[in-house]
Amino acid sequence: MMTNAPAQAPAAAPRAEPPGQAVSYPDASNVNRRPPYIKQGVHEIPTKYDARVIDVCGEFVCSVGQLTRAWSLQDGEQVMSLAHGEGTKATAAIFKPGTHVDEEGARLWIGNNVGELMEVDVLTQSIIAIKPNAHGRCEVIKMYRHFNEIWTLDEAGALHIWGPTENGVPSLSSSPSQIYRVPKGHTFSMVVGGQLWHATGKEIRVFAPSLNGKTQFQVLIRALVQDTAGEVTAGTMMKSDTDKVFFGHSDGRVSVYSRADYSCVKVMNVSSYKINSMADDPWVVKKEWHAHDNPVIKITADPASAYRLDRTQVVSFGADNMIRAWDGLLQEDWLEEQMKSRDATYCQFNDLNVMLMTWNAGASTPHSLRYSDTDSAFVQNLLQQADRPDILIFGFQELVDLEDKTATAKRFLKPKKKDKKEGSVQERMSHQYRDWRDFLLKSLDDHMEDLYHLLQTAHMVGLFTCVFVKSTVRDRISNLKNVEVKRGMGGLHGNKGAIVIRFMVDDTSLCFVNCHLAAGQSQANARHTDVAAILDAALLPSERDPTVRMDSYAGGGDGTMILDHELCLLSGDLNYRIDTMSRDTVVIAVKSGNLAKLLERDQLLVARRRNPAFRLRAFEEMPITFAPTYKYDVGTDTYDTSEKKRSPAWCDRVLHRGGGRIRQLDYRRHEVRVSDHRPVTARLVYTVKSIDQVRRADIWADSLRRLEDVRQQAYHDEKLFYLLWMIGYDEATSRNLIKEKMQRKLHRSPSRHRGV
Repeated sequence: MMTNAPAQAPAAAPRAEPPGQAVSYPDASNVNRRPPYIKQGVHEIPTKYDARVIDVCGEFVCSVGQLTRAWSLQDGEQVMSLAHGEGTKATAAIFKPGTHVDEEGARLWIGNNVGELMEVDVLTQSIIAIKPNAHGRCEVIKMYRHFNEIWTLDEAGALHIWGPTENGVPSLSSSPSQIYRVPKGHTFSMVVGGQLWHATGKEIRVFAPSLNGKTQFQVLIRALVQDTAGEVTAGTMMKSDTDKVFFGHSDGRVSVYSRADYSCVKVMNVSSYKINSMADDPWVVKKEWHAHDNPVIKITADPASAYRLDRTQVVSFGADNMIRAWDGLLQEDWLEEQMKSRDATYCQFNDLNVMLMTWNAGASTPHSLRYSDTDSAFVQNLLQQADRPDILIFGFQELVDLEDKTATAKRFLKPKKKDKKEGSVQERMSHQYRDWRDFLLKSLDDHMEDLYHLLQTAHMVGLFTCVFVKSTVRDRISNLKNVEVKRGMGGLHGNKGAIVIRFMVDDTSLCFVNCHLAAGQSQANARHTDVAAILDAALLPSERDPTVRMDSYAGGGDGTMILDHELCLLSGDLNYRIDTMSRDTVVIAVKSGNLAKLLERDQLLVARRRNPAFRLRAFEEMPITFAPTYKYDVGTDTYDTSEKKRSPAWCDRVLHRGGGRIRQLDYRRHEVRVSDHRPVTARLVYTVKSIDQVRRADIWADSLRRLEDVRQQAYHDEKLFYLLWMIGYDEATSRNLIKEKMQRKLHRSPSRHRGV
């Protein structure tokens, strides 16, 4: 018999106070981009229609919309397709509990936009039962499972609790055990233990429905609200920390609540975008890969997969109407981390001294240096103070005059029309690069005791990189490549962008990036976009050997992208400025040595603190102890006194990323006055490795054995969790079922218990 639970006064509950700590960010420095493709069954299934809801149970995955379809994740075969008729659309679905665990996944409950519920047999495609007007004419928006109960929620806030009938599972031939009311405006909800955590916008409320309606339904007097976070749009729990509940918000934040006292423990700023779906993970960004061509609508860890399929699968569904299955154990990542953590047992390491100079030369030439009384000894002094580096990198910006907008437009807006004037411009540009190359070669010959080889030069409209290596290192280098990333005029023009040079030393991959980013005080976001485009560009040749990819590249990469390389150095005129200060205030602070005040407003450092999507957060920068390097009146030590009076800034930077195998020794500027920028140098120590392939093979075999042990333990834990907390068996029964399952025996279903 259907009853409406009486209204009850909520019990007193502690007020959810804002967290005592500042909003923090996850560590994204070692993110892995390798897609975790599942090794068994099919990886992807196209729904071939516009769906927005999925559910999964072991072998079967279903999607609902104008149609309800189901597929086997073993072979990708469509096993069910059900049309709902004109004007009717399925809006929620959930796999029904089985009378025995081995019957799980056989039947599906479906709710639609007219308040109807139906039960369907997946394999026979037959409709077992229909409950017209189960929710009046209100759209069913959510279905939840709690042991052998199903809870259904409609848009008006009616929550129906469908308890087990005499055969131990819910039935649409019966009425709901209880009907409760929750607020309208649902944005997200999930069942946590025996409670429904229900969000409407920013507000989270906790309810405790029961089958008999005698216990208090509303748990808290007040809603939980975090004023600093947007609307709640997603949520999850972690099996490793069951005392916490995690919610994703529309502004990219994640709030963490305690189940014990409902206090907000932490707020994490993990994204600049709305969080549509969540699965549990610690607050280190472990994986980031391109899973769908459109936004991800749902990602769900299938609790039944370990018991039913002997695998741990995570299923994602995107607005591209693709269902994709992923390896929930991240086994390839585990193997890679295991090998890298043990590399001391099969690798020999040695250090390389590296020196890098970055300088926006403002169209200066070697001639400019030679005939300047104050600057003529710059390169000589630089080399003699460099402590005989093994690798020397010279990165220049603006070796041609980028301020000549007329010439720039003629060169790039009419590239097909080659006239004599344009030819002379190109020749002049090439002449500039050759002059600097020859000048550096001669300087090395004249002022360095060791023999150096010119390893590589690369140029792009003012950007110029020269890499020299000591003769003792040259034969250890392989896989030398360079590419350019254009960022001017929407990626068509090379006046802004980057030159990328990569190579291997022994068995370690190195990458050097010379950048010139968007200019202008107010263009910080354009610079952020430039950085992202440069780091996301997959232009370098791919490494096809999976062993080399694992041993010599980072983050699951194949060598096509900058961050695939183990040791990265990014430098150049990054053009980041000092915000919210007048020029005079900045100049006074520089003269008084109050650099800390200015660094607090440095756009790059501010973005690192406040913007979780800022891609340079993956890099490190040695603390700056020198005055801003831009913008000077040429030939003087005076900051810009022109009509524009640009404010001083640290435009010229050096950042590194090396997973603990880059050690920076110094970071300084040099007083060269022929340009409006000062050069900046960094001396670093790189640790590179050489692999003993015989020892590596032994460690690899041992790692595979360890992985099998880890996998079997994980499968056992997942099976036990599924039987205890999803199905509702006691521990002894659950362990027996796991044992019997392994012995491929079927037993009669034992009795269940209703957990709390």
